[in-house]
Amino acid sequence: MHEVSLAESVLQIIEESARSQHFSHVRCVTLEIGRLAAVEPEALRFAFDSVIRGTLAEGARLEIVETAGEGCCTECGATVAMSEPYGLCPACGSPRLQVVSGDRMRVRDLQVE
Repeated sequence: MHEVSLAESVLQIIEESARSQHFSHVRCVTLEIGRLAAVEPEALRFAFDSVIRGTLAEGARLEIVETAGEGCCTECGATVAMSEPYGLCPACGSPRLQVVSGDRMRVRDLQVE
Protein backbone atom coordinates (compact mmCIF):
# COMPACT_ATOMS: atom_id res chain seq x y z
CA MET A 1 0.00 0.00 0.00
CA HIS A 2 1.89 3.08 -1.23
CA GLU A 3 -0.52 5.38 0.60
CA VAL A 4 1.61 4.96 3.75
CA SER A 5 4.67 6.38 1.99
CA LEU A 6 2.50 9.18 0.56
CA ALA A 7 1.23 10.00 4.07
CA GLU A 8 4.82 10.00 5.36
CA SER A 9 5.78 12.41 2.57
CA VAL A 10 2.89 14.72 3.50
CA LEU A 11 4.07 14.67 7.13
CA GLN A 12 7.58 15.52 5.98
CA ILE A 13 6.22 18.53 4.06
CA ILE A 14 4.28 19.62 7.15
CA GLU A 15 7.35 19.33 9.38
CA GLU A 16 9.53 21.28 6.92
CA SER A 17 6.85 23.97 6.70
CA ALA A 18 6.64 24.15 10.51
CA ARG A 19 10.40 24.74 10.75
CA SER A 20 10.45 27.44 8.09
CA GLN A 21 7.15 29.16 9.03
CA HIS A 22 7.37 28.69 12.83
CA PHE A 23 4.09 27.00 13.72
CA SER A 24 3.57 24.28 16.31
CA HIS A 25 0.26 22.61 15.49
CA VAL A 26 -1.71 21.70 12.37
CA ARG A 27 -5.50 21.69 12.49
CA CYS A 28 -6.31 20.80 8.88
CA VAL A 29 -4.44 19.55 5.83
CA THR A 30 -5.99 19.95 2.38
CA LEU A 31 -4.65 17.71 -0.36
CA GLU A 32 -5.38 17.93 -4.06
CA ILE A 33 -5.37 14.48 -5.60
CA GLY A 34 -5.77 13.98 -9.30
CA ARG A 35 -8.23 11.39 -10.51
CA LEU A 36 -5.37 9.76 -12.44
CA ALA A 37 -2.88 9.78 -9.52
CA ALA A 38 -3.54 6.15 -8.51
CA VAL A 39 -4.22 7.12 -4.89
CA GLU A 40 -7.01 5.49 -2.92
CA PRO A 41 -8.43 8.32 -0.74
CA GLU A 42 -9.74 6.10 2.07
CA ALA A 43 -6.47 4.19 2.31
CA LEU A 44 -4.63 7.52 2.41
CA ARG A 45 -6.92 8.76 5.20
CA PHE A 46 -6.19 5.64 7.25
CA ALA A 47 -2.43 5.93 6.62
CA PHE A 48 -2.44 9.67 7.42
CA ASP A 49 -4.20 9.10 10.76
CA SER A 50 -1.59 6.49 11.67
CA VAL A 51 1.44 8.49 10.53
CA ILE A 52 0.52 11.74 12.35
CA ARG A 53 0.20 10.15 15.81
CA GLY A 54 2.60 11.85 18.20
CA THR A 55 3.47 14.67 15.78
CA LEU A 56 2.54 18.33 15.44
CA ALA A 57 -0.25 17.19 13.10
CA GLU A 58 -1.86 14.76 15.56
CA GLY A 59 -5.62 15.24 15.44
CA ALA A 60 -5.50 17.23 12.19
CA ARG A 61 -8.43 16.89 9.82
CA LEU A 62 -7.57 15.68 6.32
CA GLU A 63 -9.55 17.21 3.47
CA ILE A 64 -9.17 15.71 0.01
CA VAL A 65 -10.07 17.64 -3.11
CA GLU A 66 -10.21 15.51 -6.24
CA THR A 67 -9.06 17.13 -9.46
CA ALA A 68 -10.15 16.00 -12.91
CA GLY A 69 -7.96 14.12 -15.32
CA GLU A 70 -7.26 15.65 -18.69
CA GLY A 71 -5.37 14.46 -21.72
CA CYS A 72 -4.32 15.58 -25.15
CA CYS A 73 -4.59 13.39 -28.23
CA THR A 74 -1.28 13.34 -30.07
CA GLU A 75 -3.09 12.39 -33.29
CA CYS A 76 -5.79 15.06 -33.58
CA GLY A 77 -4.80 17.53 -30.84
CA ALA A 78 -8.10 17.28 -28.97
CA THR A 79 -8.09 18.00 -25.24
CA VAL A 80 -10.26 15.43 -23.48
CA ALA A 81 -11.46 14.53 -19.98
CA MET A 82 -9.91 11.30 -18.67
CA SER A 83 -11.08 9.09 -15.82
CA GLU A 84 -8.31 6.51 -16.27
CA PRO A 85 -4.75 6.85 -17.59
CA TYR A 86 -5.45 5.00 -20.85
CA GLY A 87 -8.28 5.13 -23.31
CA LEU A 88 -9.34 6.18 -26.75
CA CYS A 89 -9.72 9.73 -27.96
CA PRO A 90 -13.45 10.44 -28.21
CA ALA A 91 -12.80 12.75 -31.17
CA CYS A 92 -10.77 10.46 -33.45
CA GLY A 93 -10.58 7.05 -31.74
CA SER A 94 -6.79 7.09 -31.38
CA PRO A 95 -5.23 5.35 -28.36
CA ARG A 96 -2.52 8.05 -28.26
CA LEU A 97 -3.78 10.10 -25.34
CA GLN A 98 -1.14 11.85 -23.27
CA VAL A 99 -2.07 12.81 -19.71
CA VAL A 100 -1.63 16.55 -19.16
CA SER A 101 -3.26 17.00 -15.72
CA GLY A 102 -4.89 15.09 -12.91
CA ASP A 103 -2.02 12.69 -12.25
CA ARG A 104 -0.48 14.43 -9.24
CA MET A 105 -1.00 14.89 -5.54
CA ARG A 106 -0.03 18.04 -3.66
CA VAL A 107 -0.51 19.73 -0.32
CA ARG A 108 -2.78 22.64 -1.17
CA ASP A 109 -3.31 24.19 2.24
CA LEU A 110 -2.42 23.89 5.92
CA GLN A 111 -4.48 25.44 8.72
CA VAL A 112 -2.04 25.94 11.57
CA GLU A 113 -1.66 27.45 15.03
